[in-house]
Amino acid sequence: MHVPRLRLLSAALLLALPGIALAQSTTQPAAPNFPTLPPPDLVLDGKAAPAAQAADAPAQSAPTLTNLARALAGDWRSEANRARDSYRHPAQTLDFFGVRDDQTVLEIWPGGGWYAEVLAPMLRERGHYVGILPKAEPTAEGGVSGTQRNNDKLRAKFAARADLFDKAELREVVAASPVLGPNGSADVVLTFRNAHNWVMDGNEQAMFRAFYAVLKPGGTLGVVDHRAAPDQPPAEMKTSGYLPEAFVIALAEAAGFKLVGKSEVNANPRDTKDYPKGVWTLPPSYTLGDVDRAKYAAIGESDRMTLKFTKPE
Repeated sequence: MHVPRLRLLSAALLLALPGIALAQSTTQPAAPNFPTLPPPDLVLDGKAAPAAQAADAPAQSAPTLTNLARALAGDWRSEANRARDSYRHPAQTLDFFGVRDDQTVLEIWPGGGWYAEVLAPMLRERGHYVGILPKAEPTAEGGVSGTQRNNDKLRAKFAARADLFDKAELREVVAASPVLGPNGSADVVLTFRNAHNWVMDGNEQAMFRAFYAVLKPGGTLGVVDHRAAPDQPPAEMKTSGYLPEAFVIALAEAAGFKLVGKSEVNANPRDTKDYPKGVWTLPPSYTLGDVDRAKYAAIGESDRMTLKFTKPE
């Protein structure tokens, strides 16, 4: 009898949480509040897959589930970060991408470390986490750039909890000509809400080619980003923060990838995608400050595509 994979995931997470003992911690962390969600709608090889077909996919291993549960419940995660689980669905998203705790996983542009503080502890014992940072250049006045400050904050976060992040690696690369690591050295490449930035800067093709180069044959590329309305004018890709799903798929396929699945786990049908300051009008950015804040809070975070690609064998 087949049991849907996300049901197995949720059950294993709940079973794993009560007995977890965290390194250098004497306080039992509270269990995360996972939202009740239906299994994500899947598209395999471009065709809709019924739930029964999706259930035949292999479930995550027991060690992966245990380490993911520990990371999600970790006392190092702030309340603000935990609150965003209901929008970002980390357990379901990583399960959809097939991430295991014995893999080498590259996260591209980890930013403040929202996913890094889950992935790096999860991979610490059996796998390897590599965060790929944008190389920082001095400002025109010779000062410290915002990129450098962000990179320094992430390094400080890692240094503050060596018991969790001591085996993680951070690499800086130039987005216009990125070399992410030795060719064929990664099992998984993940990027969360970054492709629109590369499109705005004109580096999207170089980045996707670099993903292809660093992955092993058969490796996985997982992409999450803000999804544009189908009729969005192409010029708005440079300003709105939203990208057409078909554009991202074509971008990956042009680099050599094959689309193997889509998920609606990070979808938000309340997102109308027509805001004064683009996607940054919504939480967590709230670029308009207090103007219509309750309205945008009720919408929640953006509607997001969740795409899984593979590098052919």
